[in-house]
Amino acid sequence: MRNARGGNNPDICRFALDCEAMGAEGITVHPRPDERHIRRADVYALRPLLRTEFNIEGYPSSEFIELVLQVKPAQVTLVPDAPDQITSNHGWNTIEHQDLLTEIVSTFKEAGIRTSIFVDPDVTMVEHAAKLGADRVELYTEPYAAGYAADRETAIAPYITAAKAARKAGLGLNAGHDLSLENLAYFAQSIPNLDEVSIGHALICDALYLGIEETIRRYKECLKVSK
Repeated sequence: MRNARGGNNPDICRFALDCEAMGAEGITVHPRPDERHIRRADVYALRPLLRTEFNIEGYPSSEFIELVLQVKPAQVTLVPDAPDQITSNHGWNTIEHQDLLTEIVSTFKEAGIRTSIFVDPDVTMVEHAAKLGADRVELYTEPYAAGYAADRETAIAPYITAAKAARKAGLGLNAGHDLSLENLAYFAQSIPNLDEVSIGHALICDALYLGIEETIRRYKECLKVSK
């Protein structure tokens, strides 16, 4: 919204701090090459201000790696997005890209940064993420969200299987993409020990009607069932 208009309204740093004060337990940013979502300067500005977990997600280009190593967030989430991609729409093939990912995961872990790999709910991809040295996987949940209304049990099934595989492999478990107030509680209920979810688009859409504080409260309420 700010980038479309120019200037600094809304103020990203103030909004992030307000979200923390309203109960958000972490802030996620996705600095894309064209900076359409968040600017590199924002990432540097946010780091010393935030008191909750800071998660930087993105494709591991040389520029992205440099940014993450300089900022040193609590977590980095690696996504296989092309530079011109509108939004994430698939997870990594952790076998095909094992050499690239192994090197990058090692680099971040040496810097003390927890590393998560974005994957589809596929047991093989999850298991290979563990072999690459990742600390966590983030399950790509758009297929679950798309199938939820028609048959939520069928939609959640591959995620339950993938989650069990992640735990067996010693991986932490994150999830994200198209999770909403409609489908989040069932997801969290079906997958216990979920470490975190990243929600951006749906949260802002809900906030237009509910206000950001009430929206954050409702999302946290959805997640209580997974504690």
